[in-house]
Amino acid sequence: MCRIGIYDHERAAPQRVLIDAELLLSPVSEPVSDDVNDSLNYDVIRETIVEIVASRHFDLQETLARELFDSLRVLDGVIGLCVRTAKPDAYPDCKQIAYQLSDL
Repeated sequence: MCRIGIYDHERAAPQRVLIDAELLLSPVSEPVSDDVNDSLNYDVIRETIVEIVASRHFDLQETLARELFDSLRVLDGVIGLCVRTAKPDAYPDCKQIAYQLSDL
């Protein structure tokens, strides 16, 4: 759930936002064992996303996506990233309205 949107009905209550984050790790950052301590823990990725989403109201998906992108891009070992946000309830006749940033 995210406080996002420019219309009054969007500002009245949080709405569902789907977030996809695809990270490309440098070869030296890829785990060499099957141990979570040797990897970029998904908890760090999720916590970063949750903190940003909860931090304030976003008028635009583009702004939310940019904040997510910039914060995830600087994580150790990340050399490429794709962040996609989607509002599945924006319009009754659309599956979702989405925005994506990528340097992959």
